[in-house]
Amino acid sequence: MIEFHDVSKRYDGGNEALAGLSFTAERGEMLFVTGPSGAGKSTLLKLLALIERPSRGQIIVNGRNLSGLRRRQIPHYRRQVGVIFQDHKLLLERSVFDNVALPLVIGGVPRNEIPRRVGAALELVGLLHRERARPMQLSTGEQQRVGIARAVISRPPILIADEPTGNLDPELSYEVMRLFQRLNQVGITVLVASHDHNLIRRLGQRFISLRAGRLVPPELTGGAYAGT
Repeated sequence: MIEFHDVSKRYDGGNEALAGLSFTAERGEMLFVTGPSGAGKSTLLKLLALIERPSRGQIIVNGRNLSGLRRRQIPHYRRQVGVIFQDHKLLLERSVFDNVALPLVIGGVPRNEIPRRVGAALELVGLLHRERARPMQLSTGEQQRVGIARAVISRPPILIADEPTGNLDPELSYEVMRLFQRLNQVGITVLVASHDHNLIRRLGQRFISLRAGRLVPPELTGGAYAGT
């Protein structure tokens, strides 16, 4: 379970990216976070991944208060959270196989186990046949799927994605989101930040909406799936 309790984030200079944010995502749920550019979606995900810390409030993940984690404990926590970025952040000089294998190499997984797990992750996203290609040889949609494979290869219980379909056309966007739904169906808790309201409604998942760093009340979102 993920719980935000009165969470605020104020940056140097006084910009308040989040203000008094409270919501809950159940274990095994797929939840969208929507809102216009600058609403605080990316900040929310960075706080959950412990890329940044809140200025106020508590974030609790599976019963653990993240504010109590010391710096040396953060790497272990982050192995529980797969992160997918809009710009993929792939290593262009490395093959698809090497990009996906990277978290296993860093995590010290035995070398003889890596090919099997990379193959399973690439098969999941439909790219097993492209394992020796370089990222620049792939389409934008394929690059995004490599990023997804890399994010899930360590079998994290939580997967977060920041505008993962922002550079894709509508049908490719739908395919990527359906992939997230399949991952959710095997028990992974999925949080996706997206401004694409039409796509979210098409998928029929619960969502929360942000505006200027604050949670928009469900009755103002105009959506049957809104709420906390």
